[in-house]
Amino acid sequence: MKKIQLSIALLLSVLFVSAQNKFDQDRNAIKSLAGFYKVTFNYAETFSPDDDYKFHDRHRSSAKEIAIIVEDSPKKIVIQHLLVMRGDSMIIKHWREDWTYEDPKILVFDKEDTWKNITLKPEETKGKWTQKVYQVDDSPRYQAIGSWVHVDGRSQWISNSDSPLPRREHTERSDYNVLNRRNFVYLTPNGWMFEQDNKKIVRTPTGDKLLAQEKGLEEFVKVDPKSFGYAQEWWKTNQSFWKDARDIWDHVFASNTVIKLAPKVDNKLLYEKFFAANAQSVKEKWSSVKNKEEITKIINSYLLKG
Repeated sequence: MKKIQLSIALLLSVLFVSAQNKFDQDRNAIKSLAGFYKVTFNYAETFSPDDDYKFHDRHRSSAKEIAIIVEDSPKKIVIQHLLVMRGDSMIIKHWREDWTYEDPKILVFDKEDTWKNITLKPEETKGKWTQKVYQVDDSPRYQAIGSWVHVDGRSQWISNSDSPLPRREHTERSDYNVLNRRNFVYLTPNGWMFEQDNKKIVRTPTGDKLLAQEKGLEEFVKVDPKSFGYAQEWWKTNQSFWKDARDIWDHVFASNTVIKLAPKVDNKLLYEKFFAANAQSVKEKWSSVKNKEEITKIINSYLLKG
């Protein structure tokens, strides 16, 4: 009997250590996404069920980007991306990704700048990480949940979610309104790859219709950090404003079952108002209280009720 109890205890301890090691591997993989990169973007439409559909031109571009860890707690890692332009003399706050472990809350994109707050069941989140992707003004973009897999020296995370049109198309196209993403994030010897199998969907009250499919490859290749000096100083100067913005947005997300945003207010996009407030905050040395007051006013002016 004692031998059986000892065997069970040993088995449980092995399983516990294995789970701990997996959790640490997950965290290390996520933290590896931060760094200094040259990024290449390649997208190509591959298929349409409509024989008369005219495929759009392939998209190719590249940029320098720095990805900075701005929050690191056991079950949450926040990475802020900055675009570095004109050598290292012009910085644009880019997208943000929050990784949360076994998170029961997720914002699901519907259509037309609308997201719904969904609560997941424990069995749907066990052992999984949610990647929450935000736009340049920290408004929501898409959120997806999946498991990190570490095998044969390869670390990979796979998920599926709906999102608004990508930035490369949202001002140029109106023939679809939802991008259904199948995302593959995996580490490479020189950085990481963000691979996508996307479906361009027309969503109406009667259901979804597939317009076209596309393949996407975003490759992040590590480069010399020395060419990112100004970008790092820029973030030190501006980070407090965006920390306050994250706090206010978190309150908005927690307080609303549905998030619906107006496309424009006073003929300005949301990010234009945010970037202007950020510049003014730095220039006039606003306090955190002042930042949050102004950020709240901006968000409330775009947040649609009912």
